[in-house]
Amino acid sequence: MEYDPKTPQYSTGDKTSFAHESVIKRWPVIITGAIDDLHRASSKTDDAEKQAEGRALVEQLATLKYEALHDRKLTPLPDDGFPEEVAAYNKELEQRDATWMNVAWLYGECYMYRRISAMFQMSKHWKDYDIFANSKSKAFRTSRDAILELAAQYKTLMQQLQAHKDSAQDVEAERLLFIEMAEICLWGNATDLSLLPNLSYEDIQKLQGSEARKSAENNILVNDLSAAFDLLKKAQAEGKKERRVDFVLDNAGFELYVDLILAGYLLSSGLATQIIIHPKSIPWFVSDVLPTDFSDLLNSISNPRAFFETQSEDEALQEKTPTPLSEAEVEHMQFLFQEWVMHHAEGRLVMRPNRYWTAGGSFWRLPQEAPELHKDLQESELVIFKGDLNYRKLTADAQWDPTTPFTEAIGPMGPGSGVNVLSLRTCKADVVVGLPAGKDEELRSTEGGGGDSGARKWAWSGKWAVVSLSLGA
Repeated sequence: MEYDPKTPQYSTGDKTSFAHESVIKRWPVIITGAIDDLHRASSKTDDAEKQAEGRALVEQLATLKYEALHDRKLTPLPDDGFPEEVAAYNKELEQRDATWMNVAWLYGECYMYRRISAMFQMSKHWKDYDIFANSKSKAFRTSRDAILELAAQYKTLMQQLQAHKDSAQDVEAERLLFIEMAEICLWGNATDLSLLPNLSYEDIQKLQGSEARKSAENNILVNDLSAAFDLLKKAQAEGKKERRVDFVLDNAGFELYVDLILAGYLLSSGLATQIIIHPKSIPWFVSDVLPTDFSDLLNSISNPRAFFETQSEDEALQEKTPTPLSEAEVEHMQFLFQEWVMHHAEGRLVMRPNRYWTAGGSFWRLPQEAPELHKDLQESELVIFKGDLNYRKLTADAQWDPTTPFTEAIGPMGPGSGVNVLSLRTCKADVVVGLPAGKDEELRSTEGGGGDSGARKWAWSGKWAVVSLSLGA
């Protein structure tokens, strides 16, 4: 806490904030979904000891839900084998003396997922179980139309880049292509499961695909993509041999898929020579990427017929049969698989987990609390922080005036940090910075925007986005 800004953080006790909405509405739904998933998984095992332990974990999750709904005090985390992490969480908890409905939102939400992780980590049979894996896989299947569309476009693009690799480059055409690819990556966050836990197939279709992206272009309130392109292009033009780009990942499924689309493009275009992807180490915020989600995605696209054409449990109950893939669609998916596996095998696409990504505090603390990680990030030409939670952590989830410059709001990760930061974020929380004067008031005055209620409701839906760059020099 000593490294955090003096500006107050958003709190679950503020009834005008999305923080309060979260503890009242979202968190109980998320915990209930975890209970249902574990109950089904326990009932399917023939191992009596594992089944009994599963039932005990269900009871622990139910207790957690009860505590949240009844505004109980947050209790210290038990030692689950990661004593330094647990000590950091508990030290902060001692300083906060918090209840569920009166706690800094960022800490409280991180605490909830870290406490769930401790339950499983301390078990015998369920240590590696991801209670959110089924929902992630289901959402990825539901994104089928957008997945297939992008696979076809990606193959065509890669072939075009290969055909013109020895030709003189039109820098402005390259810039436009980079911006298009990055915006695809940006809007992939529209399928964040922790914010859309009951999303239907029709809803996801509306949020994805080329038409949705075109209609959303005007909804990017801050857009520093052109400057980010200049940064990468300059390094390429200077002939730097090693040009690394990092992705601090957000969601699995479709968002990870579009992250890899952008990563593959950066490598094939020469804007990067290596991509480092940073997943989480424990099940986190429902849909965040774990190392297993990366391998699961590759397995899915390696045999797309098996993944997309096999009837799911829900489809069986509804007596629906998945539409078969065409030969061209299978070919496009396998092209993606071969490209990404080749990049991975040859060391151009590297996964680098770090448990600091699931710490309870903001990235204002990162240079001091994780100096080795900070030093590693300084080796990158550009570190792309994906999604809403990473944005909240960068800005300390503080109640900044919305006109505050992004470079100021990210504090020790801003100028002078040695880290070039690019945040790709669709707005799903109150904190937002870098807006022109009057823009927040204008958006509040729109239908559903919050009006005079004191709530910045326009920033809760994911309809609006910000793409913010900070140069670390």
